[in-house]
Amino acid sequence: MIRTQIHLTEEQARKLKRIAAKRGISVSAVIREAVEKAIAVDDGPARRMRALATVGTFRSGKESVSSEHDRYLPDDFAS
Repeated sequence: MIRTQIHLTEEQARKLKRIAAKRGISVSAVIREAVEKAIAVDDGPARRMRALATVGTFRSGKESVSSEHDRYLPDDFAS
């Protein structure tokens, strides 16, 4: 592992300590988990391609949803 120094606000440090104590792990482990989540979310083009690949794969059975979406919206929220 590589040692890194960061600066936190007092509130951030307090919250991190609380989370670590509640979960029974070190503050460093909480920070490493947060970094891993940030890295996983930042997959840029690959994430965009996965999202685009789903376009058109679901069917509502209604032909005019794209042009008359406002007409269908209240029904969707009522369900």
